[in-house]
Amino acid sequence: MFKKSLTLAAFATTALGTPPSCPINSPLSCSNTTNVPGTCCFESGGQVLQTQFWDTDPASGPADSWTIHGLWPDFCDGTYPQYCDESRQYTNISCILESYGKADLLSYMNTYWKDYQGQDQTFWEHEWGKHGTCYSTLRPSCYTNYTPQEEVADFFQQTVDLFKGLNTYEFLKNASIVPTTAKNYTNAQIMAALRAPRGVNATIECSDGQLDQVYYTFHVRGSIDGGTFVPSEPVGEGNGCPSSIQYLPKNLSSAYPTNNTEVCNSTNATSSRSFGYGKRRTEHPVYIYE
Repeated sequence: MFKKSLTLAAFATTALGTPPSCPINSPLSCSNTTNVPGTCCFESGGQVLQTQFWDTDPASGPADSWTIHGLWPDFCDGTYPQYCDESRQYTNISCILESYGKADLLSYMNTYWKDYQGQDQTFWEHEWGKHGTCYSTLRPSCYTNYTPQEEVADFFQQTVDLFKGLNTYEFLKNASIVPTTAKNYTNAQIMAALRAPRGVNATIECSDGQLDQVYYTFHVRGSIDGGTFVPSEPVGEGNGCPSSIQYLPKNLSSAYPTNNTEVCNSTNATSSRSFGYGKRRTEHPVYIYE
């Protein structure tokens, strides 16, 4: 990632097109009994996973909050697409968001959508390129008077909006499960705490016996942008943790400095590229990126 000075609002805010207006009786994804192709009001992926990290060492994000991993489209059987449109592998996500007047969204992401090695921009590019391009309801053809990259702003806004309603730290704390080095918690305790606020199971992942990821599954009625998200039982996601689990405090002194500097102009806010990948933790499935 090249270091550049931050020059925001270097160009006028881009006018928005109109996303699809879907009827309230649009079918719920994964509820169809026959094959329904993806449309602007029916998400072909079916399952939507809002995924979160608990990074402890190196740490990322506030001491009392999980952070955003992404918003993943899975098929109803648990398989999934990835990198669905090479022409929309955009870079300079922060510049795209600024161009659509999303300064507040970007500020929130700078706190809660963190890469554990400080490469937030590259992380956001990856999440959009691998997962965001695969939503059938966010195709450019679904917008009236479409302007380039507006679906990118919609993807990040919807991911953050869902995350704000899924406070994993509080869900666990309400069950007296708090980060500590003094004891372990059982797998069953953690699963029950995460099930309580939604009425369906979440998926948990661990690394070396330490809790570090949670996935929340939804089905969607209508478009990803403005649709209704219905909590659903996960399909195809296993429980990746042992019976006894560590939930460790974040070592905030270990956090990497963030490299989020970008120069925004009308060229790099609309550019695209292919990704080059270096080291990153196991994702979904095993995939390494920088």
